[in-house]
Amino acid sequence: LCAGLHNLLRGLSFSVRYYSKHNHLQAVCLCSKIKPKTCHILNCSGCACTLKAVPPGSILPWRFFSCKEGTKIPSKGKQNTSIITSELLYKNLLKSEQENWNDISARYKAMTKRIKEKLKELHKYAFHSGSPKIRFGDNVYFEENGCIFLSKADDVDEGNVDILFSTEDLGFSDVFIRRIRISPDQRYMAISLKSENSEEATCVIMKLGNFPVMEKIISNVFSFEWATDDVLYYTSQKNLKCQNVFMITFTNQKHTKLVYTEQDARFFVDLYCTKDRQFLTINSNSKTTSEVWLVDCRHPFKLPTLVQARTQGVFYHIEHRNDELYILTTYGEPAEYKLMKAPVASSGIENWQLVYAVEEKTKLVDLEMFSDHCIMFLKNAGYLYLDVISFVSHSVQSIKLPTWACEFELESHPEHTTSTCYFQLTSPVHPPKRFAYSFKENNLIEHAVQEVPIITNCHTTRLLAKSKDETLVPITVFHNVNSKELHRRPLLIHVYGAYGIDLNMSFKEEKLMLIEEGWILAYCHVRGGGEQGLSWHRDGCQYNKQKGLHDLKACIMLLHELGFSQPKYTALAAASAGGVLAGALCNTDPELIRAMVLQAPFVDVLNTMMKTHLPLTIEEQEEWGNPLADEKCMEYIKSYCPYQNIKTQCYPSVFITAYEDDQRIPLIGVLQYVQKLRKAALDHASRTSKKGNWIPNIILDIQATGSHCDSSWEDSLNE
Repeated sequence: LCAGLHNLLRGLSFSVRYYSKHNHLQAVCLCSKIKPKTCHILNCSGCACTLKAVPPGSILPWRFFSCKEGTKIPSKGKQNTSIITSELLYKNLLKSEQENWNDISARYKAMTKRIKEKLKELHKYAFHSGSPKIRFGDNVYFEENGCIFLSKADDVDEGNVDILFSTEDLGFSDVFIRRIRISPDQRYMAISLKSENSEEATCVIMKLGNFPVMEKIISNVFSFEWATDDVLYYTSQKNLKCQNVFMITFTNQKHTKLVYTEQDARFFVDLYCTKDRQFLTINSNSKTTSEVWLVDCRHPFKLPTLVQARTQGVFYHIEHRNDELYILTTYGEPAEYKLMKAPVASSGIENWQLVYAVEEKTKLVDLEMFSDHCIMFLKNAGYLYLDVISFVSHSVQSIKLPTWACEFELESHPEHTTSTCYFQLTSPVHPPKRFAYSFKENNLIEHAVQEVPIITNCHTTRLLAKSKDETLVPITVFHNVNSKELHRRPLLIHVYGAYGIDLNMSFKEEKLMLIEEGWILAYCHVRGGGEQGLSWHRDGCQYNKQKGLHDLKACIMLLHELGFSQPKYTALAAASAGGVLAGALCNTDPELIRAMVLQAPFVDVLNTMMKTHLPLTIEEQEEWGNPLADEKCMEYIKSYCPYQNIKTQCYPSVFITAYEDDQRIPLIGVLQYVQKLRKAALDHASRTSKKGNWIPNIILDIQATGSHCDSSWEDSLNE
């Protein structure tokens, strides 16, 4: 994601997915003299390319629960003994699982070698269309392999580039570039660097020119924007929270000043600059409510002004055009996104006027504002399309996009007067393909790129499964058209279903490899996710969480009924909060699948939500509820929590990847889940003497490096 709504909405949902994990693919370095690095491609929200398009209501991938237990030493001796015992238990469990993994992984060496070779062969297609670019007048900025390049627009494809920044040359090791912002006069460039082992990023400010120099380094920064040519606003991040906004000047008298502090622990603060660069917005968002303050970029030292005081249950986000604020909001009925407008001088909610409303069961993926137009990037029943709003003719034109497309990847357009909007379309088995919409020609242009031969053999099917309450749940299925007897083919099912976040459906080499080898891939867009708008999320959170479980079961049963594989050839994959539904299904209907693959999974909802000292627990109450304050909520969470519902029965085999330094998912919870699951499976095997009875493999791989679903290309390849 680069600009538009995804930056506007950066603060809405504080936990997400594993989505960056498989989008870290390394681009082919433009200049052979630059040594390829193992870090993944940048996520320059708003001003360059991204790991993937993040849906409305998200802040950053993987905002989730926190760190290992038993590390805070209390003052009382009795408590101290308890903590030491807990720490010792944790270390013993960790050592035991690491030894078990070393023994088991050795069995897969031959298979691993073959898979690695195949993935490396497919890897070259990941960025065959080139990394997304920042277009600034005649200049084009882009990132590859930890380097930032500058080229003239006419020369970008000819390889005539200047290197402005290199993580390696400046001594930043084992980091990737997450975000880039260019100052309006292009004299300064702010870059955020993040390591795989830390949630916090470092902001580096470069002074550009014939010989770019490093001007400033700021630690623990999340978002940042240029208010003027030499005034930068940024948010500080501490313990997974962003609540302070600072301003720093790069004039002769450099100074830093605190501008805004958020007092409510449920809210997360980030920054966005309107497309016309008239205003910088300070966005304070919880999971259900938002509030915006404006900084006039013509007067960056004046105090911010409030647009509309926060109203429980109302999201809103700001763009600007011709002295009017354009407000993307859930205000009014139905509680889905609408585009409204109001004068800058009287921006209160009583003055908001409707401009455009999203249709029912439609997901607003992104928004791009231009001088005379606004483009809405939309998803309905799995299909992508554009609505182009003309502010001149007051008309809306819908543009259908190719049926194979499952995901948008926007490019940055810092200049709102441009006449063309660039973006890329992708799917799990289609590498990004570049498109442009021309406002002058009023048409869609597909850029010619090298094709991946195998995708012509892949068939895409969209299905609807009827859930327990008759709700129709979308499924997207991919399979090789040459595959015969689909009921005998292995099936890999994907699920997430939380925080209003869509399943990640951007391109991944391993998915293409599976299709080539005859696998079927299915993506279940269950409630709790955001695939059909905000109501789809509301219908799957808090006291509706089990609806997502019913949806998942219905999807799997329909796939089998239609002849897509069968239970003994079916695997289920999930990550982070997706582990809740996957783990729950493993308890309630283990006979539907043969294997389950989880990455940094959230499997102990009840115990985690009972621990308010964890930095994200208070924020997460709007998704899961508050079991400490509500006994009914406690019982409801207990009814589906994967850890709480493990029982003696035949389980599928399970492979879990966890991260030792994961600040969002407590590792101790994953360790205890694995121990309890393994015991239940062994107890069942010992009590039954049926011929052919089997004991499932329950494997835990604990990565010493990497943080919540965020690892390098090489680590991902190993996995």
